[in-house]
Amino acid sequence: MLRVSHSLVRLRATLSAATLILVALMLAGAPTPAPAQVRIDITGGRPDPLPIAIPDFGAAGDAAAAQRGREVAAVITNDLRGSGLFRPLDPAAFLQTFTSLDDRPRFEDWRTLKAQALVQGQVQTLPDGRIQVGFRLWDVFAGQQLVGTQIVTEPANWRRAAHMVSDEIYKALTGEEGYFDTRIVYIAETGPATNRTKRLAIMDQDGANNRYLSDGQALVLTPRFSPTAQEITYMSYFQGTPRVYLFNIDTGRRELLGNFPGMTFAPRFSPDGNRVVMSMADGGNSDLYVMDLRTRQSRRLTDNPAIDTSPSFSPDGTRITFNSDRGGSQQIYVMGANGGGVERISFGDGRYATPVWSPRGDLIAFTKMKGGTFYIGVMAPDGSGERILTEGYLVEGPTWAPNGRVLMFFRQQPGGATRLYSIDLTGFSERPVPTPTDASDPAWSPLLP
Repeated sequence: MLRVSHSLVRLRATLSAATLILVALMLAGAPTPAPAQVRIDITGGRPDPLPIAIPDFGAAGDAAAAQRGREVAAVITNDLRGSGLFRPLDPAAFLQTFTSLDDRPRFEDWRTLKAQALVQGQVQTLPDGRIQVGFRLWDVFAGQQLVGTQIVTEPANWRRAAHMVSDEIYKALTGEEGYFDTRIVYIAETGPATNRTKRLAIMDQDGANNRYLSDGQALVLTPRFSPTAQEITYMSYFQGTPRVYLFNIDTGRRELLGNFPGMTFAPRFSPDGNRVVMSMADGGNSDLYVMDLRTRQSRRLTDNPAIDTSPSFSPDGTRITFNSDRGGSQQIYVMGANGGGVERISFGDGRYATPVWSPRGDLIAFTKMKGGTFYIGVMAPDGSGERILTEGYLVEGPTWAPNGRVLMFFRQQPGGATRLYSIDLTGFSERPVPTPTDASDPAWSPLLP
């Protein structure tokens, strides 16, 4: 359990801006901060990474807490650098260290290093054995605190506390929600190409805390998170029969959703978590169906001699995007959640697949195939503004971060490894995501509860 001091709840979008300022004031014991001078505009083109100083989180007289403070700072540094929006400065050049949140920054020293933002932090071991992670984010040139809070948690949760700090920094400096306190479920692949073992695996978004959720005895495919981030749905082939399961991550309980011979893609949850939409084959033809998880009743949404696959709900649950070859080639379509009003939205060269609606509702990500090359791109829900973000021998399976600003996908090299990568909407900040084995088909969780 994690606890934020003063309010006993996590600082998330559910709290008002006034609450955030109140917490900052209680930590700082200072006058109301001036309007922020430091801000990253991520609504336009490619922004220059913001120089930010992240010293080790101090811990006066506590060697264990001091080591944890170094680790917390390292996680935050990795989070922010990986976003492509921040340029953490070299700690070897720092002229000041902190042992307490009460230490006053020497802003002139940080201005000399060209730092525009400064993260001051502290880790303390409490009498009951829990740890308290606190931080203050400073606008170096204005000499003003922008945000600050303290998180109390069990020692084992220190990485989550660090990711929560990263989220608050990201939000304060971009105006957008962060995405660091999240998890990725994916397919871990081992063995020769002719006899691959595919296991269900889960990890933090930065690759830490990797663990396996299946034993590899049955082939698993297409895992997807529920809106609560506590359940996933996936398809598993057991003795040659495709079965769809619901899996509770915390309890390890697995529940059979149904046997669906000929299913081509595992279900995706509706935004309210009460339904799943899926593609099923009937008589050799693939159409879309929706299942009510409370009644287990399915309803057919499309009835077309073409192949309809890869459905994905819009974030408000009123529409579904999918791909179909009903027009003669594989393209992306949008329809109402009841199956009506089907419209084609992709008209570029090549074949389109795996459309996934952004959590923000403003974009649909897709895979595109043209001339032997694969592409990951985005377009508006009406098909306008198509942009290619990356390409390769095989790039596939885009999944959105919960803030709708970053995508993850998998990339296979010719005859080589298959790995996960993330990329932001500018297309410039692409980075590998570490996994202990080959990895494919990632799915990004919502922010953790």
